[in-house]
Amino acid sequence: MQVNAVVVAAGEGRRMGGEVRKPFVILAGSPLILHTLGRFAQSRTVRRVIVVAAEEDLSKCQEIVRNAPQLHGLECVFQSGGPRRQDSVRQGLARLDADCQVVVIHDGARPLVSSGLIDRCVAAALAEGAAVVGVPARNTIKIVPADRRVRETLDRETLWEIQTPQAFRVEVALEAHRSTVDEDAEATDDAALVERLGKPVVVLEGERTNIKITFPEDLLFAEALLSQKHA
Repeated sequence: MQVNAVVVAAGEGRRMGGEVRKPFVILAGSPLILHTLGRFAQSRTVRRVIVVAAEEDLSKCQEIVRNAPQLHGLECVFQSGGPRRQDSVRQGLARLDADCQVVVIHDGARPLVSSGLIDRCVAAALAEGAAVVGVPARNTIKIVPADRRVRETLDRETLWEIQTPQAFRVEVALEAHRSTVDEDAEATDDAALVERLGKPVVVLEGERTNIKITFPEDLLFAEALLSQKHA
């Protein structure tokens, strides 16, 4: 089975503060993007990754990856991103191998994903067509409009916080992303585009440690998790 991954690392990281762009923020002594790609290097299924970065970050990403010995078994190619996340993903999909059967789409800012979770997601996508990972919601979720008055309290038993990786048979991913061009659709994750086509998406239980680095405190939490693992 031929499996490629698209790792989206084109965000500016404005909510992180500071002047360092998010792929290059230092986590436990290494740039964030190396931690993420290192998890794919440990995967049993993925051997080629398309790294989608901002145009101005491409050369720096290439240099960092080229000098990382832990990634030498992983083929990495680089692609400039677009104005929206889904545009970046679509440009990454255009670089897939011709014989690719399953594509894994992952946020570059989720550096703690386990290689086992990646491989489970690939297997589920091959069997079902589309698979995402997530965790059951632990907090009460309310719909609160602009007036800040509660409109509705949702049933927590049916709510999941969806993460990446998200994996798809290639034809499913391509059809879903083509629809965004034809219909000018927009979504916050790739699975939502597949859902718009009426296709089923299976959800696997993910990992609560698979956090997304968005705010400075997320970086502190990730540092603590890595320290605990090494200890």
